[in-house]
Amino acid sequence: MEMGCSNPIVRNSGSNFSIPICPRHRSLSSSPHPQLLFPSPSPSPLRLRSSFSASSPITSDSSVKALRRLLDSPGIHQGPACFDALSAKLIQRAGFPFCFTSGFSVSAARLALPDVGLISYGEMLDQGSLITQAVSIPVIGDGDNGYGNAMNVKRTVKGFIKAGFAGIILEDQVAPKACGHTQGRKVVSRDEAVMKIKAAIDARKESGSDIVIVARTDSRQAVSLEEAFWRSRAFADAGADVLFIDALSSREEMKAFCEVSPFVPKMANMLEGGGKTPILNPVELEELGFKVISYPLSLIGVSMRAMEDALLAIKGGRVPPPGSLPSFDEIKETLGFNKYYEEEKKYMVNNSQPSTAGYSSPTYGTRISRGGSEQKSTKAEEPIIDLLPPVVYDNINTNSSRDRMSWIWSRTLRIKITGKDGLQKLDVRIPAGFLEGMSRIIPGLAGVNIMEMLEDAPIDADGGPQSGKILIDFNDAVGDRIQVLVE
Repeated sequence: MEMGCSNPIVRNSGSNFSIPICPRHRSLSSSPHPQLLFPSPSPSPLRLRSSFSASSPITSDSSVKALRRLLDSPGIHQGPACFDALSAKLIQRAGFPFCFTSGFSVSAARLALPDVGLISYGEMLDQGSLITQAVSIPVIGDGDNGYGNAMNVKRTVKGFIKAGFAGIILEDQVAPKACGHTQGRKVVSRDEAVMKIKAAIDARKESGSDIVIVARTDSRQAVSLEEAFWRSRAFADAGADVLFIDALSSREEMKAFCEVSPFVPKMANMLEGGGKTPILNPVELEELGFKVISYPLSLIGVSMRAMEDALLAIKGGRVPPPGSLPSFDEIKETLGFNKYYEEEKKYMVNNSQPSTAGYSSPTYGTRISRGGSEQKSTKAEEPIIDLLPPVVYDNINTNSSRDRMSWIWSRTLRIKITGKDGLQKLDVRIPAGFLEGMSRIIPGLAGVNIMEMLEDAPIDADGGPQSGKILIDFNDAVGDRIQVLVE
């Protein structure tokens, strides 16, 4: 059966299907001993360790090229499924060379809803973008059934490419889809299923990408094993890079699947906790002929159980035991706090000159500087304000003379700011000459002519403003009470 592939076709004389020889598979097909390209009956456990690892830096190569190198490398490769950026980062830190996204897990984590087609293309794309940005290893995204017909598949593939995915899994279920290994699964017709894969190939070409396309069929449970084999061959003919039959029910079925289109890598789905497919270890799966393994529920499953245990502990008046809870330092290290602090040092600015910058926050949290030196507030809840030294004040208020200022500098002003909740936000004493500059810093004082108020205040014996005089007492726009008193 020819699917319009422009590449040469090798026909299997013992069957009614053909194998496309795509450029990336040409070296395999030309081997004089193709059987040597597949696992030996007794592989060494050391082969489970891929030549490509997460510790190998991905430099100029894209994640797509990294995934293709992985598929071409010896051994079998394990890919746990993530559901958010943090779980993807943990997979990378654990040393896995790639990972999957699980539609089941994303639907659970993002919506707390079952994987029955309720989560949308946009939501999956948004979650996927956050995941791919958090890691440098390749990520294979769960594209479900493409969210519609062949034209929808093209949009989905192009969207996944832009989101940074190295691969995409596309299945042949009808809409709304059903979760794998559950009841009620139905598949589209043969022709529509194949056309969707062809549409995905076309979208890849149009995007100038080489994203890996994993073709999944759910027809094993929806129709029959024979139908699943037929569709897998057709998907390979159409140009799919990896084949995946969901819910194979025995070791024999799994082995027979690996003999279908033998030059195309096969994916095994080890559904933890009791699915239809036998749970085999990587050595056994490699013996059968699989290339990549997905573990879709491990991370979301243990996360749910761990959160339940923690909540029970808290409800009982305790905290989770140390063995089940990383230290705060470990959490910070995982999230990259230390790396952030190190990088932040490159952009630190040493303000050797006094700042005259305005202030825009009603919490008054600016920096105190006197003569170019910085002073930190000792209380986190107390705001810090930028005080202008006399020379700066003179530059701001060019109409004032030093003689006019001398009597003002002899007085101290007390500024009090009380929040509308009754809590004190600021209580500071400063030389009176600073105050006009402060109107540029504290929003509530903007537009208030402090100098005029000082000049109009009652005069005491030394010619300065009279002590105890309240210059300002009002509530600003956010409800804070601002008071300025002469002392």
